[in-house]
Formats: sequence, C-alpha cells, structure tokens
Amino acid sequence: MHILIVEDDVGLGPAMMAALKAEGCSSVWVRRLADVPPPADLAVECVLLDLSLPDGDGLALLRRWRARGELTPVIVVTARGALDERLIGLDSGADDFIVKPFAMPELMSRLRAVTRRSARRASDLWQIGGLQVAPRAHRAWLDGVELDLSPREFQLLLELAREPGRPVSKGELGLRLAPLGEPLDGATIEVHLSNLRRKIGAARIRTLRGVGYLLEEA
Repeated sequence: MHILIVEDDVGLGPAMMAALKAEGCSSVWVRRLADVPPPADLAVECVLLDLSLPDGDGLALLRRWRARGELTPVIVVTARGALDERLIGLDSGADDFIVKPFAMPELMSRLRAVTRRSARRASDLWQIGGLQVAPRAHRAWLDGVELDLSPREFQLLLELAREPGRPVSKGELGLRLAPLGEPLDGATIEVHLSNLRRKIGAARIRTLRGVGYLLEEA
C-alpha cells in the first residue's frame, strides 16, 4: 500500500513512515496543507490526516475532498480527543479516528481495517476465483497449492487483488510498490508482471492497452 501522511510533528511523521515500511507499505509525508496533493494523484490507499496543521485545519481539507467526491479512506490522527471532536471528524467524512498519543500497532491495525473495508474485503483471506491471498501472512495459493512468490511478485498480486476486475495503471502500480514513495519504472513492473503471470497463469492478469492491468475474478 501507498499511504499519504499529513502530519506536522517532526518526530511523529518519520516514526509513522518507519512503522508503515515495517508493514510493507510505502508512504509520502507532508507537513503543511499547502503541500498536500490530491490523493488520486498519488494513488494512495489511505490518508493519515492530522487536524492541527501550521497553515490550517485538516478538517477543512477533508470536507473539501468529500464535497468533490474524493472517496480515498482517511484516518484522522489528532490530539483532539473530546467526544464532540471525534463526532465532527467522523461526520465530516473520516473513516476512522485515532487520538494522540497512540501505539503504532494500533494505528497499523486501524489502517488494515479501513483499507480492507474500502476494498470490500471482510476478512484477512481474500478469495478471487481459484486464488487465495493472505495479506498479513504474505502468502498466496492457487487451487489450494501455495505459490512461491518473491516479495515484489506478492505485493503486485496484492495490489491487483484489492479490487479484482478494476484496472490499475502502470503508474499507480509503480507508486504502490515503491519503497519510500519513489516510483518503480515501467520496465521493472513489466518484469515482475511477467514472472507473476507465469506462476498464476497468464490469462488471470489482463492488459488493457492505455489503461492498465486487471486481475480476472474467474
């Protein structure tokens, strides 16, 4: 997963990036509202959004996103812990709310739950036809036989399996598979796709020219 962190704390921002990296996620960290790009431009699966930022209120940003139809999941990360603050955040479109200080394992658990709901996955074992994918265990099976996948191949399968039947562009895959938010180049992605096709069957990953790649559900 590729995550956008909007957090002005110079200690917490890098700590969140490190925790995400340990979970196999890439991330980009910004400290000001003015530096926040549209989530769709970053191909992020979730935004971790502080509310008290140097140049404004994160809640106003969240409301603007929701008003224009931006559906990227958002977890509000803030020191504002009062009940009315939490309710305002959730009613403004936040998918979850975590109050500082917090334990990193709790944040990672909430992140997994929010992105699982966003991908309409109710469990930690995803079933796509004869494919089964266990994201947290980093394991996958085809017709009951465990697949021998490299870390990159597994991550690629995972990103395609989040929304089977929906095409994902090469640029989006490059960002999602990127270490520290630096995109992988197209040629590298093609190599991993070729290897993955060989292991799960070429017909399971369809190429839509000029659009991207999709994982067939059947």
